[in-house]
Amino acid sequence: MEFAQIDSQYYCGVDLHSNSMYVTVMDKFGKILYRRNLRNDFHLFKTKMAPFLPDLAVGVESTYNWYWLADGCHQANIPFYLGHALYMKAITGGKKKNDKIDSRTLADLMRGNLFPTAYPYPKQMRSTRDLLRRRNYFVVLRAAANSHIQTIFHQLATVDIQGADVKKKNTRRTIIEKIDDPQLQLSVESDLDLMDALDPIIKQLERRIRAQAKQHDRKLFAILQTTPGIGDILALTILYEIHKIDRFPSAKNFSSYCRTVRCERSSNGKAKGGGNQKIGNPYLKWAMDQIIVRAQTKNPLIRSYYQLLKSKHGKRKARAIIGHKFAVAIYYMLKNGQGFDEKKFIQPALKKKK
Repeated sequence: MEFAQIDSQYYCGVDLHSNSMYVTVMDKFGKILYRRNLRNDFHLFKTKMAPFLPDLAVGVESTYNWYWLADGCHQANIPFYLGHALYMKAITGGKKKNDKIDSRTLADLMRGNLFPTAYPYPKQMRSTRDLLRRRNYFVVLRAAANSHIQTIFHQLATVDIQGADVKKKNTRRTIIEKIDDPQLQLSVESDLDLMDALDPIIKQLERRIRAQAKQHDRKLFAILQTTPGIGDILALTILYEIHKIDRFPSAKNFSSYCRTVRCERSSNGKAKGGGNQKIGNPYLKWAMDQIIVRAQTKNPLIRSYYQLLKSKHGKRKARAIIGHKFAVAIYYMLKNGQGFDEKKFIQPALKKKK
């Protein structure tokens, strides 16, 4: 967790909603100078804030609709700070909660340099990143339909149907004939209809992404593709979710952001459960999971290494170990501008084996 160091004459906390925002402005000493509910209109917001400009800092919690306010502040040269929603314990932990209190709390946190920051993603890359995220949603939805079909056949103990049979577009409708129950037939047919509908949508999104994704570093894009299992779409997903690798001071911070490490939670020498493990980027976590699966089909050495980890630690821990190693490898590849080195990747295992 990082706190913003803000030195300003006035602090503006904005509790942002879908069509309105509650604004509180206070000075360095905590005196409230302005407090009002406004509609979501940057021109109106700037007009109301005119008495406090140019020495005004604006802070808002990272809700789903902060884009317009960040862009407006950037164009107007108003310092803007995005607060990490999950770290805002001062807001979520209070007994009483309303817009007025939340807005004041944001301003107080900024004034005391206790404002936990999130990353305000730049406007010029945001639409392509969001398109990649939408494509990810449809891919996950298609995979869920595939998994549901296989679950039905497992329940029926039909061993002659494999996952590859469901993926074959030209012949997968024939698997319905292997089911006698008309209700289950309809369930499988519905899943296949969903998959058939999603296939062209995903292809169309991928074509647009390949054509429009021009804001990334092409050298780093090529470097990422030297990793077994990383194709062009997966490389773009990683680059657009990261934006700049320099914003992570170490591989440890980047691995945490990718959700590939478990964070320690203890008190008085005792473990206190595994909460907050989902703080981080779910799309990078998904990308690392994809790399784990694909790398084994592309690289025999990595497949052997994974099987060694699996036999020693079990499947779940083996995936966690190799996922963390991929996150660390990607960090240093992007940091140093070097391609993937499979010998360095599995060096500890080779030394132990010797």
